[in-house]
Amino acid sequence: MTATDSAMVKQLFFSALSAKTIENTTLASELFERVTQLDPANDASLYELAILKKTKNNYADAQTLLEKAVTVNPDNEWYWTALADCYEKNNGIDKLDNVFNELIRIHPDKPDYYYDKANAFFYLNKYDDALKVYDKIEELTGPTDDLLANRQKIYLKQGKVDLAAQQLEQMITADPSQIKYYLFLAQLYSSNNFTDKALKVLLSAEKIKPNSGLVHLALADVYRDKKNVEASYNELTLAFAIPDLDIEQKIKIVLGYLPQFPDPNAKASALELSRILTVAHPQDAKAYAIYGDMLLQNEKLKDAKAMYQKSVALNSQVYEVQEQLVRIELGDNDIEGAIKDGENSLSLFPNQAWMNYLVGVAWLQKKDYHKAVGYIKNATSLELQDKDLLSQSFSSLGDCYHDLKDNKSAYEAYDKALTYNADNAFTLNNYAYYLSLTGEQLDKAEKMSKRSNELQPNNASFEDTYAWVLFKQKDYKGAKTWIDKALANDTTKSAGKIEHYGDILFYLGDVDGAVDNWKKAKDKGDKSPVLERKINEKKYIE
Repeated sequence: MTATDSAMVKQLFFSALSAKTIENTTLASELFERVTQLDPANDASLYELAILKKTKNNYADAQTLLEKAVTVNPDNEWYWTALADCYEKNNGIDKLDNVFNELIRIHPDKPDYYYDKANAFFYLNKYDDALKVYDKIEELTGPTDDLLANRQKIYLKQGKVDLAAQQLEQMITADPSQIKYYLFLAQLYSSNNFTDKALKVLLSAEKIKPNSGLVHLALADVYRDKKNVEASYNELTLAFAIPDLDIEQKIKIVLGYLPQFPDPNAKASALELSRILTVAHPQDAKAYAIYGDMLLQNEKLKDAKAMYQKSVALNSQVYEVQEQLVRIELGDNDIEGAIKDGENSLSLFPNQAWMNYLVGVAWLQKKDYHKAVGYIKNATSLELQDKDLLSQSFSSLGDCYHDLKDNKSAYEAYDKALTYNADNAFTLNNYAYYLSLTGEQLDKAEKMSKRSNELQPNNASFEDTYAWVLFKQKDYKGAKTWIDKALANDTTKSAGKIEHYGDILFYLGDVDGAVDNWKKAKDKGDKSPVLERKINEKKYIE
């Protein structure tokens, strides 16, 4: 090139770099192309242009450019590494040997390039060649776990379990206190069905380090493979009691019992192991959370509640634990606790739809309907996909509006609930009962109440509702049939059902029977003026 051409090349090159810097890759590519046209041996431009091709996944053109670049400048490490990447992407694994030879020539003391070369041999199934490279690496670095693992991989590919075991035995002999080599060897034997040999190795390791959680876990696996369930479980209990063993690994083991539920032995084992977790990790919220989960699975609700409370006290940033706690409190009728813990949770997680719903239900049970409506409406605005939540939320809104004497809003809410779940038995029952109280849409009420009893047969409350709907339809014989069922299934013999029985008997012409049942309802605690009038006047009164 003339001096003028040389100056132009430099100017174009630096202009191309500037365009690349500001991410104008189109202009940069054009400028680098012009450089290579003026100066085909400009290796820097060939390299830069190749890199731009790679960013667009054009590895074929990038490979051609890089092959030219290394021909011009064979001592540039970055050219060769970029070319190696192209060969990998273009399935040119067979060409990698030469690339890594050149990189080793440039950096003979860099182990990474030897490893890359050995990996290339491995993918080409040239296992003996790969082993020779690992021998060279060992001369550079001495024995390492990486070398051990890579050689093991090759020996197992070759089916040479004895050589793999021999290598590990040599590591154990060189450093008998290193438990990890015993574990590697035991795993090798176990995975190749030599369980007796694996057990022998692990028992040796246990003597050297009796408080190794990993050894006890490995022993548990071996005993399980040998069908010795009791010994396997005993090893697990020893492992779980060791604080140094990672709690996450222990939790995975506990959760592994879940698919075996409801087998009582599996449930008992998971429960005891999770209890041991709280002893070994007394300051870890996860330990109490998983113990709470297992107590819940074993229907020990009071104890589960205490564990969830401890978990939340240690770490208030796990929403799922708080939801479980509030659900248990609601189920246990601890309304004050549900409101307190639920509102604390919402101060941290205000956008959790289920928690808004649960707190709303707690206020509903406390008969503060305005607060209940606020929380439950929040739930419906925060969740648009969960049909179960939406059905329950609108159903609860219906209950709230009914108690607020807003029947129109109540019926709209119930209708909305049924659009999300037409077979929500509680919605069907409540909606039907409230319609029957006002005498509205009795045909609709009858169909809904009948369906609720089909969904949940022998439910005394639902049967009572159906009896009352039929009563309002003046089907007194049908009403008598269903109130008999309700009383048979009602272990408490509630005052309301007994009063309904009296009402039905009155219209069936049994006035004495009606008065007797009204008196029984009064004795059960019903002190309403209307009931008193029924008794005194010996007739049904709305």
